[in-house]
Formats: sequence, structure tokens, C-alpha cells
Amino acid sequence: MPEPTFEPRTTAAASNTTPHAQAHTAVPTIVVVGHGMVGQRFLEALAERGLTPAAGGARVVVLCEEPRPAYDRVRLTSYFDGRSPEDLSLVEPEFMARHGVELYVGDPATAVDRAGRTVTARSGAVFPYDTLVLATGSYPFVPPVPGKDARGCFVYRTIEDLLAIEEYAKGATTGAVVGGGLLGLEAAGALRGLGLATHVVEFAPRLMPVQVDEGGGAALLRTIQDMGLSVHTGVGTQEVTAGEDGAVTGMSLSDGSSLAVDLVVFSAGVRPRDQLARECGLAVGERGGIVVDEECRTSDPAVFAIGECALTADGRVYGLVAPGYDMARTAAEVIAGGRSAFTGADLSTKLKLLGVDVASFGDAHGAAEGSLDVVYSDARAGVYKKLVIGPDGTLLGGVLVGDAESYGTLRPLTGTVLPVAPEQLVLPAGSGGGPVSLGPGALPDEAVICSCHNVTKGAICEHTTLPEVKKCTKAGTGCGSCLKVIGQLMPPPEDSGLCGCFPYSRSELYEIVRTLEVTSFAELLDSHGREEARGGDGCEVCKPTVGSVIASLAPTVGASGYVLDGEQAALQDTNDHFLANLQRNGSYSIVPRIPGGEITPEKLIVIGEVARDFGLYTKITGGQRIDLFGARVDQLPLIWTRLVDAGFESGHAYGKSLRTVKSCVGQTWCRYGVQDSVKMAIDLELRYRGLRSPHKLKSAVSGCARECAEARGKDFGIIATAQGWNLYVGGNGGATPRHADLLAQDLSDAELVRLIDRFLMFYIRTADRLERTSAWLERIDGGLDHVRDVVVHDSLGLCEELERLMADHVAGYRDEWAETINDPERLRRFVTFVNAPDAPDPSVRFVPERDQIKPDLELLAGPVLAVRTLEGTAS
Repeated sequence: MPEPTFEPRTTAAASNTTPHAQAHTAVPTIVVVGHGMVGQRFLEALAERGLTPAAGGARVVVLCEEPRPAYDRVRLTSYFDGRSPEDLSLVEPEFMARHGVELYVGDPATAVDRAGRTVTARSGAVFPYDTLVLATGSYPFVPPVPGKDARGCFVYRTIEDLLAIEEYAKGATTGAVVGGGLLGLEAAGALRGLGLATHVVEFAPRLMPVQVDEGGGAALLRTIQDMGLSVHTGVGTQEVTAGEDGAVTGMSLSDGSSLAVDLVVFSAGVRPRDQLARECGLAVGERGGIVVDEECRTSDPAVFAIGECALTADGRVYGLVAPGYDMARTAAEVIAGGRSAFTGADLSTKLKLLGVDVASFGDAHGAAEGSLDVVYSDARAGVYKKLVIGPDGTLLGGVLVGDAESYGTLRPLTGTVLPVAPEQLVLPAGSGGGPVSLGPGALPDEAVICSCHNVTKGAICEHTTLPEVKKCTKAGTGCGSCLKVIGQLMPPPEDSGLCGCFPYSRSELYEIVRTLEVTSFAELLDSHGREEARGGDGCEVCKPTVGSVIASLAPTVGASGYVLDGEQAALQDTNDHFLANLQRNGSYSIVPRIPGGEITPEKLIVIGEVARDFGLYTKITGGQRIDLFGARVDQLPLIWTRLVDAGFESGHAYGKSLRTVKSCVGQTWCRYGVQDSVKMAIDLELRYRGLRSPHKLKSAVSGCARECAEARGKDFGIIATAQGWNLYVGGNGGATPRHADLLAQDLSDAELVRLIDRFLMFYIRTADRLERTSAWLERIDGGLDHVRDVVVHDSLGLCEELERLMADHVAGYRDEWAETINDPERLRRFVTFVNAPDAPDPSVRFVPERDQIKPDLELLAGPVLAVRTLEGTAS
């Protein structure tokens, strides 16, 4: 590795004696001012080059102004979709400790002494440096209009800004966003999601004037107006008016009109944060930005500037994260003693604004001499596509609004001659002479697929799985727009079959069973199994998988809905064999269904009496139910009879099916509740009870945004709003927790149930064996956007069928406990010993603990055996 460019200095100790202050020593010190996305990427680049203390490199000090480490500012608005600040963090757990980096949050730099090479923090701490890296980012530009500081005026830049907006919006009804660019439209979407009537005021004649042209702006405008937002283009804000209490009451616009609003968000662009550089005498641009050369050095060779605060060698200040990442890599490489240069960056952008796909790449406005536009526009569908073509057929750039599916392939092709006529790439399906879809296979190896981390197709194709690509190249970990193309570049598995018995995946077997109305495992194996498996018994992978598929489709294909009937019984997992959960000492636990967690005193008494009479251990579960432990297999029907007679039924705690739908008490009792969460939870649990699926399903309904039912940690979670319900999907607790994603918002009761029906049936139809909704949502091509297109917009024309399948399930539901105790033949299996049906299992024993019972652990462990050594050897 080349020698680092800094030279350690050995001087007397610094005069400042605060705990953080240290003298220059033989170990060089790198001080990083700012810990945003670019600052964190710089730290990662240092670690990759062995320049952190843990690798024997420099001391690394980071001064962070915000009260939290770096987070994903690109996805800032996802906070309103259920992501927590922790979810947005870009810092891996233990990253700082693992690499020995000193991070000081909430303690920004306030002064730089270039002569003495020290940085002073707000706390008064003084840090010496050998190399200083300024990653101070930018600050929001607020137009100098009267009233801009009134109570109720905000900017949209940090998590703290969002928390403040969220709190203030609770008492507001109408909001306005000043600025119709990328961040302005995201802010508008956030206000709309908070239940406010929303205005967007943009001084330019169209929305997103930097990224899209007039045609794209018009398509975007129509779509956004159809969502109920009021858009005012070509006008500026003249004044923000306030009442006697100092709170916002309205806005005056440059065309003489006015808006009655009580919350204003300024999102009119950003400016480089270069004040620290100005004060210490570094060169800055006339319009702002710290002047740097191609190595990202400032006018002081010991000081670097990266990200939005830098005025780069090509004369630009870049406000996108990808150029900032490039600068971070360049600076780290130069500091490490290598050679690197930042000479400019790709300004291509793809994102979803208010649910609308918007993308631009290359020369989107056709500024090149002699360029021609190839345009397709469909005003009704809100779709606009434009490709800019050079005189020689070279693709120069483009704009995509409403349908950006081809962005991942077109952007890397920029600068090359297209292999097909450009009009074929913009025409919709069914048009004459088109369409043609260019797959990633058409891209050259040197094509950059991930612009955030500058990763080429060739580098990606060196790996075989998406997790491997992310870990080794970081491709796909930035804005995420390249993930689909990366997935298409991954080689297909050699054999996608479920197991050695079937050459088909679980989802393919589901389609076979549904389409051909297969009702037995033997029939499916003999007709669609591998040749060598036909006529056999199957294996421990395919038997429960096919059993679950047939059970979920039983009402539709005409199979028995009872999982222990005939051949079905041999297909079930251990717990399903006895409709109860097997515990460690051979006893079983019983969980009756308590829909929504609501229970009467009479039913509580019955559970208590059953537990007392059968000597069972009782425990309240996290799913708002009561678990009864310690039943022998021969006791199960007796216990079920008591419970069924009292109005209980199976809670399906043993099956890969719906477990619970938790709830808070909602507006009926809670002063914060805005909807009846208990009723909704009960309705949903009774609707989806017994629904067999690839894995267990959990749900919850919260009556307000305080989220007491923890709905965002469930497979499908519902949160009440003043206008209805927000539906979240793909959440998961356990060892790998994941917050659910917002699928749709402000739904009526009927709309909510219809979308859940579709979502669950689409999941059951397409998921892999033992795949939770969280893993399925991340694996399925297109992810959440694809699922939304299918279940909300019916892009595949499946919704009517999905609804019918759910209706079949609801109509065909039967309680498995009741079905068992009412059939003498079915009761025969519930014995410990076939040859002695009345004899209890002697190995199932218990000992007392805390006024209840627990398994006899000594019995489970067996006797302690004495160990004798061989004669003449050491004991």
C-alpha cells in the first residue's frame, strides 16, 4: 500500500486541557467535520484502505452536529411510512468501535485554526489534526420573505425537522410546501400523509424543473393534482402571514392570490455549508462552495472538502449523494497515498414521488447540438417518456415519468448507439412496431450499474447472489434504483426445484394444484414429481409444503379442509399432528383463539377453571392470548371440549397460519384513538383464522399513530388515521426484525379488507417454503412496488381471482378442535400408546414452581452415571 500523504507532527501538548483535547503525536490524526451520508462513506473508505486505528493507521475523530450518527437522508420521507430513525441509520452496529473511530454526536466544529492545525468543537474541546476533511453538507435555503420565521414554518432536511413537522401537524389542517423540486414533492407527500390538505408552490413554470422537461412536468402535474394536491407553478411566495399569537395563518403569492394555511415547509433548494471554511480563510466560490481540486483538496493541502459543501474542479456543487460518495472515495485514496481524481459525476436520478416514478438521465433537456427527441406521452395514464438521441444514433439522455421501468437499462447505455430503434424503447405494449425491452444482457461490462457506488456490470457479474454483491461491491445499498437490474444479472440457480422429489418451486406447485385441482399429495407426486420420485412417499421437505398448499386451496379445489383427514395427516409437521404445540418434555400447550385480545370475564373464568382442573401452567402471550402448558396428548380432546363448549376455538398456534391480530383499545376507550381498532382486529382475525400459508402470519391494529399495538412489526399491520386506515406489510419481529412498509393509506373499512385479502393470497401464491412476508417482500422481483402494483393497481389482472380465493377460504372455514371432538374416528389418534389408550405417558412429569408447574428437568436429563477409568490411568 502506498504511504499516506500526511506527515505526522510531534509538537508540545495542546494548551486546551478538555478531555477530548490531545497533542499531536507520532500517530497522525484525521479529523472529519460532519457525519452525514458522505462523511460515513468516507469513514468506510478509510477502513477499506486500512487507515483507521484498529488497522494501525491514523487516529480518526468525527464531529457530528446532529444528535445521531449518519442516516439515510435520501429515504428521509420513509419515516412517515413507518421507518424509525434507527431504521434509517447508515452506521452498522459496532462500526465505530470495531474500527476505533471517535465519534462525537451533538458536538459540531465551531472553528478551525489552520496555522495550529486544530479544530475547536462547540463543547470547547480542541482536536489537533494532520489532515482535516470537511463534510459539512448543505443547509436549506429559505427565501427572505416576511414572516418566514413565524411559528409553523419549517424546513425539510433532518430527522429533527420531520419530528417537529409531525408534532405541529397534529393541530393543523392545511399545509403548503414552498418548492416543487425533489425534496419539495417528498415534503408534500409527507404533509398529505399526515392528513393535511396540501399546496405546492413552485417559482419555475413546472415541477422538478432541474430533472424533467416541460412534457415530463406536465405529466407529473396531472398525476399529482389527481391525488388531491393543489399545485401553483410560475408563482413565488411574497409573504407568510401570522396571527396575533405568532402562528402561521396564510401565504401571499406573487400573482396576487393568497392561501389559507397553518403550516409551511420551505424546500426551495440548498446552499453549500461553507461558513467554517470562510472563517478560517479557505478559498470559496463566488456563489458558495469550498473550492477543491480534482483530488478534493482545498486551497490548504492539509484540508479536504467532500460532498455538498465542495465546489469541485468542474465548477459545480453537487447536491446528489452519488457524487458525494465519489468524492469520499477520492479523498480517502489520496490520503492513503494513492492516486484518484474527481472530475465530474453522473446526475441521473430515479425516485418515486407521491407514488409516481420519475427518472432523468444524461442530457435530459436535449442541450447537445443536433440532438433529437423521441417522445411518447399518454396523458390519461400519466406516462411520459422521452429519449434524447444524437445525430449518429447515440443515446444522450432521457426523461421518464409514470413508468421508469427501463431506467436501469437505459441509463448505463447513455453514450452508446442503441441496438434497436429508440421509438421501440418508449412505445407501450400492443403498439405497432414495438415495444422492445433491452435486458441488462445488452449492456457492456464497463457499463456503470450502480451510480451511487460507481459499480460496473463486470464487477457485479463476478458474484452470484444479491447479498454477495451488496457486501463486496456496495452496489444496491445506495438509492436502490439499480436493484432490479442487479437481480437480473444474477445467474439463475441450477435447480429451483423444491426438493429431490419435485423439480418445481413451491409457488409453481401452488399453481399446479390450483389449476388442475389436485387434492392429494400422491396424485401430485405421481403426475409432477421427478421421475425417480414418482410412486414414492416424498420427503420431509415436500410433504408439509404440499400439505399446506392443499390446505390453503382446499375449499377451491374440493379437498378436505381438515388437515388430519386421510393422507393429509401424514403430511403435517409435528405440531399439526395433534393440533397443539409439542413442548420439551413431550407435553403439549393449548392456545385458544381470543380475537383482538378481547375476552369476557366469563371466558377468563373458564380458562382458569380448565387450567386448574387439568393442572396446567398458564402464561399470557405477546399476542394477547393465554397459553396453557403441560397437557398430555390424551388430555387434549377433553380440554378442547371444555373450551369449545364455552365458545372458544383453536388459535392455530401450532400451524403455519394466522396466529393473532393484536389491538389497542382504540377510540372506544382511549382519548387519543381515532378509529375502533378492537372491532377491526376482531373482524380481521375471524376472517383470516385458519388460513394456511408458507409461514406463520401475525397482525395488529393500532387505533392511532402512537402505535400501541406495534402494527409495524407484523406481517400485515394497520394503523388508524383520521381519514381511515393505513396498511403496512412485510414487518417482522424475532431475530431479524424489520419494520413493515406502507402499502396504502387512508383506506375505508371495505378497501382495507379487500387489499389485505389480495395481499395475503398473493403472498401465499408466490412465496417460497417457510418464507415470512418480510423475506418474501425483499426477495420478490420489484419488491414493494411490484406488490403494490399487483394488489392495489391490479397490474397482472389477478385481483378478482385473489379475492375469490379468499372468499372460498372464509366460506369453508371450520374449527379444527370442534371437528375433532365431534368425530369418534378422529379422536382415535389422541392416545399416548395405541395398545394402551388409557395409560398416561410416564415420562411426562412436572415439579412445582411459583405456585404453578414446570417440566421435571432431572427426568428429562436422565440419571447421572458414574464414570470409571481404566485401571492404571489417570481419573
